[in-house]
Amino acid sequence: MSAPVQPTSPHVMNTYGRLPIALSHGQGCRVWDTNGKAYLDGLGGIAVNTLGHNHPELVPALQDQLSKLIHSSNYYHVPGQEQLAAKLCELSGLTNVFFCSTGLEANEAALKLARKFGHDKGIERPEIVVYEHAFHGRSIATLSATGNPKIQAGFGPLVEGFIRVPLNDIEVLKKTTQDNPNIVAVFFEAIQGEGGIHPVQLEYMKQVRALCDQKNWLMMIDEVQCGMGRTGKWFAHQWAGILPDVMPLAKGLGSGVPIGAVVAGPKAAHIFGPGNHGTTFGGNPLAMRAGVETIRIMEEHKLLDNAARVGAHLKAALEREFEGLAGVKDVRGQGLMLGIELDRPCGVLLNRACEAGLLLSVTADSVIRLVPPLILSTAEADEIVALLAPLVKAFLAEPIK
Repeated sequence: MSAPVQPTSPHVMNTYGRLPIALSHGQGCRVWDTNGKAYLDGLGGIAVNTLGHNHPELVPALQDQLSKLIHSSNYYHVPGQEQLAAKLCELSGLTNVFFCSTGLEANEAALKLARKFGHDKGIERPEIVVYEHAFHGRSIATLSATGNPKIQAGFGPLVEGFIRVPLNDIEVLKKTTQDNPNIVAVFFEAIQGEGGIHPVQLEYMKQVRALCDQKNWLMMIDEVQCGMGRTGKWFAHQWAGILPDVMPLAKGLGSGVPIGAVVAGPKAAHIFGPGNHGTTFGGNPLAMRAGVETIRIMEEHKLLDNAARVGAHLKAALEREFEGLAGVKDVRGQGLMLGIELDRPCGVLLNRACEAGLLLSVTADSVIRLVPPLILSTAEADEIVALLAPLVKAFLAEPIK
C-alpha cells in the first residue's frame, strides 16, 4: 500500500475508523490517492457517486451553476426546486417534494410527517412500525428508528413511539399492531443497506401496502440508499408495482453534491404547512442543479438499464466464483447494490481490498457491500470479481479467530 497519510488530524473529531489513505481525484469508476495509487471504486462514496467521478457532462453544469448562484435560502422561490420536484413526481407517481440536504434529514422529516398525520387525526402518542436491522440515520429520532443496538449504545434515552418487527413476515406485523389505535405509519427500507443488504420481498411490500390502506396508515419507504436507479428501476419499491405515501431520498440524487428529498403522495403531501418544517441549506440552487443534471444524464445514457444489466452480470459472476465455498453464506441484492455475506466478521477485508486497489465496505460485521457508480461497465465488474475473489478465499482459509 502507498505510504500512509496521517490517520486523523488532531483537530478533527475521532468519529470514523478511517483507512490509511486520502483520495486526491477520480475519473469514471477509478480514484487515485495522494500518493498516486489507483483504485477501482466499488463503493461509489457509499452509493452516492451515481455518475462516477469527473463526469464530462455533470462537471460543466455544476461549474455553470457555481458561477450564477450557490445558495439563496427558502425565503425566496428557487426555480430549480420546482424543476427537480416535477421530475421526481413524474418518475415516482407521487405529487409533492420537500428538499433537504441528507438522508438523515429526509428520514427525520418523514418521521415528523407521520407524527403530525397522527396528531391531525387526534392521536396524542403516535407510534410508527420499524424493522429489525434497519438503518435510518444517527440523529436521536432516526437512531431510535434504527435497528442496531451497537450504534444506539450510549445515546439513551431513545425517542419513544417505535414498534419493531422482523422483516418479511406479514403475520407478525398484523399480530404486533392488532388493536393498537396509535399506529400511524410503517417505515422500512426497500433494501436494507447498513443492515446487511436485506431486500424486502415484493409480495411483502404489496401486503404492507394493503394493510396500510385498510388501517389508514402511512406507508413510508426509505429509498435513501437503494433508490435513484441503483436496482435498475428509479426506486426499488417499483419492482413491486406499488406506491408509497412517503419516500425519503438522498445519496445518489446529486452524484456527490449533498441533497435529500422527501417525496409524498396525496395522503401525506399536505400534512406540513408553513412553519412545520424547514431547512437552511435544503433545496439550494447548486444541489437542485446537481439533481436535475443527474437525472437528465441517467436518462440520456440509459443508466437504469446499465445498472440492471451490469449488476446482474456482477452478481452472477460472484455467485459462480463463490459457489460451494465454505464460509460464503449468500450473495444477494439487486442491480448495483450487492452484498456477500460471510459466516464470520470480515472487517479486515477493508484494508486488504484497499491494498489490492479496490474500494468497498463491510456492513453488519460480515457482509461485503458493493455499491459502485451506475456507469460501471461489465469489464469493470469482472475486474471487481478478479480483485475480490482471491481476498475472500484467502481470508476464509485462515483459522477463525
